[in-house]
Amino acid sequence: MIAPILEQLSEEYKGKVDIYKIDTEVEQELAAAFAIRSIPSMLFIPIGDQPQMANGALPKTELERIISEVLQVEK
Repeated sequence: MIAPILEQLSEEYKGKVDIYKIDTEVEQELAAAFAIRSIPSMLFIPIGDQPQMANGALPKTELERIISEVLQVEK
């Protein structure tokens, strides 16, 4: 459901934001390290600041707002 939105954002923010999709069944240690308990979960990691987690299938406009405010990146 959210994969197409992430693909769009990956293209729109190319060179500015790296977007990774992780299979939590395969990467169980990584999921445990970040306390992933629900799918989808998105971890936003701004340079020089604390990571922030968002859970659930957020709409594109909300993801753009988070990228702008948390990561401080504009298109």
